[in-house]
Amino acid sequence: MPRRAVTLIILAALMSGCTDTPRGGSPPVVTERGRQFFKERCAPCHPDGGNVINPKKTLHAGVLADHGITTPADIVKKMRNPGPGMVRFDQRTIPDADARLIADYILATFR
Repeated sequence: MPRRAVTLIILAALMSGCTDTPRGGSPPVVTERGRQFFKERCAPCHPDGGNVINPKKTLHAGVLADHGITTPADIVKKMRNPGPGMVRFDQRTIPDADARLIADYILATFR
């Protein structure tokens, strides 16, 4: 196989994972319900994607990614089992469907 073809195949393989779409699903979409749920449940501690408890742990994509949070499922997992300083939101408090709307809102809004 010519060297150029091998190079193109390797390049295509490396770039196959390079998209704006989070792994494991469709891209996040902002909905009015997601925005409202975020405003009610999250914005008091995370105004404009910030963090009033720990300013280093914002909801902005780069910071989330630095902590291994890149998908809506990752955000829901953190909501269910947060670290120190964050309120725990169980499924009775925020059902999975609503938590997913919040997660999508976060990923789509705080890029």
